[in-house]
Amino acid sequence: MTNTKKNLSDLTLLDRFLFAEAVEDPEIMQLILEIILEREVRLDGLPQTEKEERDSPRYRHVRLDVWARDLDNRVYDTEVQKRNTGSLPRRSRYYQSHIDVKLLEPGTVDFSLLGDVILILIAPFDLIGDGCYRYTFQMCCMENKERILEDGAVRIFLNTHGKNPKEVSPELVQLLHFMEHTNEAPPADGECEKIQRLRKKIEAIKSNEEVGVRFMQEWEERELERIDARKEGEKIGEERGEQRGMKLGEQRGLERGAQNKLRNQVQKKLAKNQSLEKIAEDLMEDLETIREIADNLSGK
Repeated sequence: MTNTKKNLSDLTLLDRFLFAEAVEDPEIMQLILEIILEREVRLDGLPQTEKEERDSPRYRHVRLDVWARDLDNRVYDTEVQKRNTGSLPRRSRYYQSHIDVKLLEPGTVDFSLLGDVILILIAPFDLIGDGCYRYTFQMCCMENKERILEDGAVRIFLNTHGKNPKEVSPELVQLLHFMEHTNEAPPADGECEKIQRLRKKIEAIKSNEEVGVRFMQEWEERELERIDARKEGEKIGEERGEQRGMKLGEQRGLERGAQNKLRNQVQKKLAKNQSLEKIAEDLMEDLETIREIADNLSGK
């Protein structure tokens, strides 16, 4: 299968590379958060991209796309997700738990010092299915759903294909459209001031030569891994085909070689503490295939 090369200019803000490059700029991160949350946000320090969290080497690690903290001690984990893996709500719960355990120093007994945590996931699909641009979740009482448990935890799922523009701010609708259609010209009726600022900054990032080099290096690394896998598979296929003198043997050898190469690639990336989702995206494989290989490697 031929891998179609993407240029930096082709990327949208739903591509992790461009999103990570963009939100390392605190002004961009602040603009995005203010539009989503509809309030002022004052960040404390620089956002951190692909921040790793791990409680113990025995447990599964998580790699947060973008982690930031504001001056009110709120923590934000913001992620983009182009594919619906079917487990995003539970994944968000897992991520929240890992963030929580890092927010208090060992020995702290006053849990009121635990800051608020807001997880935000932006996707080009409707995770919940009600046609909304934004779904905000907080723990509530089943017997009285107006009673919210004030535990400081909020999870927000954003859908770029929402159908309720009158129920959210125009800025949010414009932001979500821009994230999916970053390369399109501004609409004829114009954009709000924050989206205009965001657009200018993204255009500057895409024209930055250093960013282009980083993207090229990342793409070439992934492409070399795919080429190596194909060559190894072809070599094994040829050897087996010669031994058996049968086309079937060549085909099976080709498949076996490709499987072995994929297994080795997954093993190397797991050793670097990469998440299953990122491995699947990097190797352009189905998440379930990567999960099955990881389970076999761990002896499950």
